[in-house]
Formats: sequence, C-alpha cells, structure tokens
Amino acid sequence: METEKDTTHRYNRREFISKAGLLGFSVMAGPRFAFAGEPTTERKVRIGVVGGRFGTSFYFHEHPNCTVEAVSDLRLDRRERLQKVYQCEKAYESLTKLLKDPKVEAVFIATPAPDHAAHVLESLEAGKHVLCAVPVAWTLEDCERLRDAVRKSGLTYMMAETSTFHQVVISAQNYYRDGKFGDIFRVEADYHHPGLEVLFFEEGKPTWRHGLPPMLYPTHCTSYHISVTGERFQNVSCLGWGDESEALKGNPYNNPFWNETALFKTDKGHTSRISVCWKGALMGTERGEWHGSKMSLYGDDPNGLGEMKVTASEELGRDDAGFLFKQATLEKYDQIQWWNTELLPQPLRHGSGHDGSHTFITHEFIDAIVKERKPKVDIYEAIAYTAPGIVAHESALKGGEWMKIPNFDM
Repeated sequence: METEKDTTHRYNRREFISKAGLLGFSVMAGPRFAFAGEPTTERKVRIGVVGGRFGTSFYFHEHPNCTVEAVSDLRLDRRERLQKVYQCEKAYESLTKLLKDPKVEAVFIATPAPDHAAHVLESLEAGKHVLCAVPVAWTLEDCERLRDAVRKSGLTYMMAETSTFHQVVISAQNYYRDGKFGDIFRVEADYHHPGLEVLFFEEGKPTWRHGLPPMLYPTHCTSYHISVTGERFQNVSCLGWGDESEALKGNPYNNPFWNETALFKTDKGHTSRISVCWKGALMGTERGEWHGSKMSLYGDDPNGLGEMKVTASEELGRDDAGFLFKQATLEKYDQIQWWNTELLPQPLRHGSGHDGSHTFITHEFIDAIVKERKPKVDIYEAIAYTAPGIVAHESALKGGEWMKIPNFDM
C-alpha cells in the first residue's frame, strides 16, 4: 500500500518551481527566510534526546547528517519509548548522566517548561549544542542569563518553536521578503486550548501546567509576527479573565487567569493582538492573520475559514447602507506544503507534527550546526518570542497597565 511518504517523494523539482512561481514566490529565500535543502557534507551530528514525551515526535534518526547517540528520561517506560522511536541502544537515567557522554555533541531538551533554563545552562556548560522546547524561560532574569551563556559558549542554541515553521507562516515569510504585503501594520494570532485543566494533575499530583499563566506560554502566537517581519515588541497592555475556579486555587504561579489577551506595539510602531486561552466556549485553534497595506493573508481556521488572500483594490462598491468603499479582492489561497519541497532533505519530506513543523525544526538545528550558521530561532529570536509574554502577564495582574518590554538583542 502506498504511504504518505511515498506520494510526497514524487513531488518533483519542476512541479515545485511551477507552483511557487504561480504564487509569486521565488525559489531561493533571503538570509532571514532561508531553509537549506539537500546536505552538502557527510558529517554526522551525534545528538542526545532528553524527554520521552514531546521528544519522541522529531526525526533526528532520519536526517542524513545526524545520529541519535543516546536518549534520556527519568522514567524507564519513557526511556524505552525513546529508544524504540530513535532505534538507539544507549539510554541514561538523567540529563546530567547523558551530558557526561563524550560522544554526544548536541542535545534536544524536551523536558517540562519550568526546567528549560536550568537544563539549557547545564548543557551549555557541558559543551553541548542545544535545541530546546518552548518557552526559553519563565523570567526576564533567566532570559538574560541564557543569552549571556550562549554568547560566552560560542555554541549553537535554537528554540523549537513550531509556529515559525507552519506552512502558512513560511508563505507569509516569503510574501514579506518579496514585498507583497506592502506595510504589515497589524498581526493577529490566537492560541486557544480549552480544557487545559485536564493536564493540571497527573496520578493525583499537580503538573507544571497547573494554573499556568497563558502569557507565559506565548511563543505560538508571538512567532507569527516576529518570524515574518523581524520586529521586536516594545510595549504591551494585557487583560486577563478568570472565574475564581477551584481548579486555579493553589497553583504555583499564583495566577488568577484562564485567558489573557494582549495588545503589543512593535519597534516600527505596528500592532499585534494576541490571545492565549485555556477555558471557555472556544473552538481550539492556533492561527494568525497578517494585515498589510497591499495584501493580507489569513491562516486556516481548523473550524471554519480556510486560507485566504486579500488584495487591495481601487474598485468602488457599496456597503449595505449604500456608502461607497474600496472593494478588496478576496481569493482562496492554495497553500504550498513546504515540507514536500526541496527546502528539506529527501528523507524528511513527509508530514509531521504541528502543521509539518517538526521536520523543519529537525533540519534547521542540524544544518545550523553542520554549516556553523545561526539557526532561524536563535537565542535572540527565542527571547523576542518569550519575553513579551512575561511582561504581558505582569500587565494583566496590574489591570492592563501599559508596560515597557526590554530588548535583549543588545
């Protein structure tokens, strides 16, 4: 029986160039939006994968420039699952033990979010390149500490933000590079995950998700803006909503909110409206919209409207009250499946988690190490995605106070 991988591999170069050309994309991307394709070296990066849940959903064992040298998790059953997925014989009971392995030169940290900062610092001190799940840290102090540690180490750090590599986001990056949007004056992004409280406890014990402030997990939304334009968020006003639920009581964050909505101002004077919600009569979604002076792009809503492209027009029409207005051109957007193109090595050209992003994250990290280049979501980009949410939550606790967001690029 023909598999999904079999059919995707038949998507050839001529078809890719033809389709990309029809959509107004050039095949080669500029430095900010470049993804490497087929490998140019036989070097193998020896990686250790840490965390037997999220860590099992990537494709290091398929990458032509990578070997999974070892895996690790505190729990035996998860170590065994990692070994099975990555066909790896070597397993360690902890990150600390894995880092002592001289054959491991890079690690993927897929541990619980509160541990990210400490685990990344420990890995850098051990001389390992690091790919880490989101977010980069919980506090501004840890953001600064990690930035300084990465600078000092000279090693490769990348954050595994999935939204940066969503198929429509890659398209938006290309459109922006080619000037199709004109001026993007507003971006909107929503991450709605109703029912998160079912993850608050496991086997009767609270997990790190218990009472998690929504804006401490903002990167699935902030990346929709920052990964396309490169702007930095400078100011924020945020409001939260809570219902004094018993489920929120006693949480380690002292957080009263289920949902938070923020308005950000960028360093170019543009706006970004972001909503992260854990509870309510909501349809689960992770999507964005880019509003430009010449063109706008609307990401697919899994519960409604598909991808749409809107182009400004001088043609006049009348609204339902009879007033004249300029009618924009609305067209269905035929989304390229970028994972099915020459942007990835042949073995990785298949569907993967979070809208095809996992194969891109796998390749971007390994290729950055091999070519000694900065990965797309380096430490500066990772903090730019994360820090605005930390300040936004403080704003919500202060009733929406307009607050300054520090810039860690310096």
